[in-house]
Amino acid sequence: MNREILKLAIPNIISNLSVPLLSLVDVALMGHLDSAEYIITIGFGVMIFNIVYWGFGFLRMGTTGFTAQECGRQDNKECLLILGRALLIAVAGALLLIAFKTPLLKLSLLLIGTTPEVDAYVA
Repeated sequence: MNREILKLAIPNIISNLSVPLLSLVDVALMGHLDSAEYIITIGFGVMIFNIVYWGFGFLRMGTTGFTAQECGRQDNKECLLILGRALLIAVAGALLLIAFKTPLLKLSLLLIGTTPEVDAYVA
């Protein structure tokens, strides 16, 4: 049983560790440019991305749990229904983010408290 749990858990752990590494690569690339504002801009962009990404974390975690239960019961029909509901919520959320991206960006920058120079790079 422990090997089975590890077999399932290790890919999930690696997946969760990969998210912070993405922002590390961004900062490393921007570090080669001539202005510190680029690094600051990437930092704010990563911060905003993480808020949105982890804001939708409930969908990933909830879908995983429900799918695991139904797959354990070998109820393939319910697994597909769970997938359909999750995709519907994800698409609706994505469309809302696209529709309101400008106001959300302005609100994010206002809450973070950036300078006008950084705002110009972020936008």
